[in-house]
Amino acid sequence: MSGFHAEATQRMLRLATEPLAPTSGVPQGRSRVWWPIRSILGQRELLGLLIRRDLKARYKDSALGFFWSLARPLLQLAIYFVVMGHFLQAAKGIPDFAVYVFAGLTAMGFFTETVGGGTGSILSNAGLVKKVHLPREVFPLASVGGGLFNFGVQFLVLILATIIAGRPPLHFDFFYLVPALLLLIVYATAAALLFSAINVYLRDMQYLVEVGTMLLFWASPVVYSWQMVSSIITSPLLLDVYTNNPLTLAVLGFQKAFWMAAPESSFPADLLLRILVALAVGVVCLFASHRVFLRLQGNFAQEL
Repeated sequence: MSGFHAEATQRMLRLATEPLAPTSGVPQGRSRVWWPIRSILGQRELLGLLIRRDLKARYKDSALGFFWSLARPLLQLAIYFVVMGHFLQAAKGIPDFAVYVFAGLTAMGFFTETVGGGTGSILSNAGLVKKVHLPREVFPLASVGGGLFNFGVQFLVLILATIIAGRPPLHFDFFYLVPALLLLIVYATAAALLFSAINVYLRDMQYLVEVGTMLLFWASPVVYSWQMVSSIITSPLLLDVYTNNPLTLAVLGFQKAFWMAAPESSFPADLLLRILVALAVGVVCLFASHRVFLRLQGNFAQEL
């Protein structure tokens, strides 16, 4: 018996001297920083399948199918144009009010849909999360892809609306669309990653996100003008806080690109510089939200 204990003790001492080796496939050193991105890129095909599945599931068994992705923003435009624009006189002093409103609705619609869908994406795919080993980021990223698809549909309608109004965006300012759209994508992706992870532990998050996106909509110059806000807020500091909100800058970028009838006083000074600075800050926020997601994803299966 004593010989058995001696052999076991020697085996334990020998194991204690063995160096630990990673078993999860996660590389060490600098490669560890880029490993999650390479892992997501390796799942491009799965990401495409999830985007198509979500889009098909959204309009499954409906008679009009993808037409509903077009009908909702057009109905929104009609309501804001008639009720806000003419009944409540919001269109007063804003030429081509329909193009102005639809440019802002297109920008805010993408952000709201992406963040809302991304927040519930982990919960709605609980079965896959618990049974299949894959990068969990693909679920909120699939919401970003679905949001971009619907944005593409609304973008074509917006272009058509400017042509019908006789003011197609054939000017140099049309290129404001690129940084403004990048700004929306970066902040929407950061928010979708962060809130989807928190929502696993705190189920109230999806309702808080609904309230938050509604507040952000009304805090952005979609149905009223930035010029009106600048005439009401007399404090330069408060006006800068309002203007430098990333969503306000993105909406202003869309209006700069599509709203041909805009007076120059409709936009703040150095709009492009403000958008680029917000974009740089957004990239940092995206990196930070991804790190938080990686920290929280360890117990997803147990919480679900």
